[in-house]
Amino acid sequence: MYDILIIGSGPAGYVAAIRAAQLGMKVGCIEQSNLGGTCLNIGCIPSKSLLNSSFKHYQLYDDYAAHGIEVKDIKIDLQKMMFRKDEVVTQLVKGVGALFKSNKIEYIKGRAKIINESSVEVINENEKNILESKNIIIATGSRSSELPGTKQSNNIVDSEGALKFDSIPKELIVIGAGIIGLELGSVWARLGSKVTIIESQPDFLPFLDARLSRQVRREFERQGLDIRLETFISDISETDSEIAVKFIEKGEEKSLVAEKIIIAIGRKPNSEDLFNQNLLSLDEKGFVEVNEYCQTSVSNIWAIGDVVRGPMLAHKASEEGVMVVERIYGEDSHINYMHVPNVIYTHPEVAWVGKNEKYLKEGGIDYKSGSFPFAANGRALANGESSGSVTVYADNKTDMILGVQVFGPSASEIMQQALIAMDSGISSHKFSSTIFSHPTVSEALHEATLAMNDKAIHVQNRKRKS
Repeated sequence: MYDILIIGSGPAGYVAAIRAAQLGMKVGCIEQSNLGGTCLNIGCIPSKSLLNSSFKHYQLYDDYAAHGIEVKDIKIDLQKMMFRKDEVVTQLVKGVGALFKSNKIEYIKGRAKIINESSVEVINENEKNILESKNIIIATGSRSSELPGTKQSNNIVDSEGALKFDSIPKELIVIGAGIIGLELGSVWARLGSKVTIIESQPDFLPFLDARLSRQVRREFERQGLDIRLETFISDISETDSEIAVKFIEKGEEKSLVAEKIIIAIGRKPNSEDLFNQNLLSLDEKGFVEVNEYCQTSVSNIWAIGDVVRGPMLAHKASEEGVMVVERIYGEDSHINYMHVPNVIYTHPEVAWVGKNEKYLKEGGIDYKSGSFPFAANGRALANGESSGSVTVYADNKTDMILGVQVFGPSASEIMQQALIAMDSGISSHKFSSTIFSHPTVSEALHEATLAMNDKAIHVQNRKRKS
């Protein structure tokens, strides 16, 4: 009898397993594929490896001359780049395995199905076992959504396939202008592909403020991404040499040809055949239904990560794993879902957390805002990375920081500083009195907070209407 059985070993599952072991529980983690799940094996980590490698090439090709550095005869060894990516993944997977061993977590290979509130069937090849547990945590993650009417091939791939190209495509079409589409499009554009991104929605990155969205789009287009909104695929046909794509762009029929297509139209939860009929409930999109603490309708069965509502983010999944385990243990653990950070790991990065301007206006919240451009930041200019800005929102009455949006160098790290202030309940006035090292790109966050109260030093202060 286990204290906790966890189905899935991605960021939700393996973090939950480690935390449970730390609390002295007997833990088993069932995984049908590789330890680490999608994020570690075919998602977050390998994509960031290629983003880093491709950016180094981009710098050599486009940026170094401005610094007085001449580089000639630049060559790309794609095979070596992919080998490095795989080495990073292998090292981290081994790390998770070592953590399981040191924490005495039982790693159970196979496919799991929940039979009842305490029993899980595990099938591995021809072997079938029934395991018993006091608590069960579902952490089965998600997979790429399919484009209706389109079959994947060597040249029409999802996000996983886009990390395994054996050559750099001359022309690449990415269907979907979300986080995954922009990151993968950036990788291959930096390496020399002509990249077209097709998006059916009328707005680009609609979760950003409109002015920031326009700024981000301009920068990505400057980098070579051809972004087409309000565009609908009507036909995809593949030959031995190319793929022809027909689409309707703002009412006009058009077509393009490409060597490769990446389908990045979102992800869907892995919830099929997960439990006996009527044991648990799924919503209309296939997510396991849970309460605010990730508890299902069966009190000792929980679900976390991509298989439940909310943003499909590894860090959100991990924190849900910790919360659930601690609640099982008897602690009053919780998550503030308004404070889950989001990042697009392009260059410049895009990061946001909390409430945006549209939410504040529609909610009738009395707010104030302040912005600061990286073009006025000494360190950003010295680094040749002056695109973008920081915007901070705060409650006009309580002075509490409500949201932050960053587009620029080290956006993911800068935004994290603001998030700590938000979680700690630090007012904008208190935060703006914090001493920041000079010169750093983080000073842009400091100045944006000062600007909110018309105290910015390095830009002209302008009164903003909320």
